[in-house]
This record gives sequence, C-alpha cells and structure tokens, in this order.
Amino acid sequence: MFDVVSSSISHIRAGRLRPLAVTTAARLDVLPDLPPIGDFVPGYEASSWDGIGAPADISPEIVAVISKEVNAALRDPAFKSRLADLGVEPFPISPTELAQFIADYTEKWGKVIRAAGIKAE
Repeated sequence: MFDVVSSSISHIRAGRLRPLAVTTAARLDVLPDLPPIGDFVPGYEASSWDGIGAPADISPEIVAVISKEVNAALRDPAFKSRLADLGVEPFPISPTELAQFIADYTEKWGKVIRAAGIKAE
C-alpha cells in the first residue's frame, strides 16, 4: 500500500507494518534506512502535502495574518519537532509561493494523467 508516513509511522515503529521504500525523492530523517523508490524506478517521486486555502475574495490583510501565524507555527521548534516525529517536513512559504507550488504540482500530475490516458468518468 502507499500511505503517508504520518498515518503509518506508529505501525512501523510497533513492528506491525514493514515499509519497503519511501515515495519522496530523498530518504526521510524519520525513516533513514528506507530508500526512495526513485533508487529503483528512476525519476519516481510522489509526495503528499497540505496547504491552507481560502475563498478568492478574502482580503489580502486576512491572508497576510493567516500566512504569518501559520508560518510562525511551522517554524516553532517544538511544533517542528512533533511534525518531524510524525515524518512530516514543513515548508513554510508565502501565499504567492504556494500558488506557484500548486500550479507546478498540477502541471506535473496533469502530464502523468494525460500520458496514461486517464479520463474522468
């Protein structure tokens, strides 16, 4: 199965689940002995991510406050440590950078979908 590390890490640590590899481009600090799938399938990389979205008409001032506070939390050493323990690697970025990240991510997986001939039913 393919699962996000934060959902499976407790099972891995308890010995109830034996991971074979990670889908990220590089090894994860929380599972340093696991190779990336890309070591066996060149170019393979798939990672999950989370972001915060809001309606398009939200005021820029509110976006700035939310961005500032969320990024402050993601930089907090105690919170970062807890996230790292779950296998989550935060990447605090600006709303503009998140928009670009989403556009790039959409294009990346759009190419995969088109190449595979996947169609919505």
